[in-house]
Amino acid sequence: MSVQIGKYCEISEDVRFGDNVIVHGHANLYGCRIGDDCMIGTFVEIQRDVNVGKRVRIQSHTFICSNIVIEDDVFIGHNVSFANDRYPTSRKATDGTWISEEGLIRRGASIGNGVAILCGVGIGEGAIVGAGS
Repeated sequence: MSVQIGKYCEISEDVRFGDNVIVHGHANLYGCRIGDDCMIGTFVEIQRDVNVGKRVRIQSHTFICSNIVIEDDVFIGHNVSFANDRYPTSRKATDGTWISEEGLIRRGASIGNGVAILCGVGIGEGAIVGAGS
């Protein structure tokens, strides 16, 4: 297994890597699975229960919250953020009523820079999401 980890990364012990993975500096990965031949850019955060397929490129400053599945051959541009809470409030986080919903990015999708993917939105196979959407 070949995994290259850049400087100043935070990688929890329960992260699982495939072969030929590159994680650039300052990335934070917690409890996720990264498939073969993936590249994770600088300042990327990937939270728990995220599954990243093979040959996925995730560019810098991207945030992927828990319960997201990213299938094979997906491109995610710079500064993309995912949300997994349909009705976010600070109270839910403190009173224990917060519910994380799943998200799915299908095989071969391409997501442009600066996209916000809200809770309950899926991206279809081969779809192209324009920058800033």
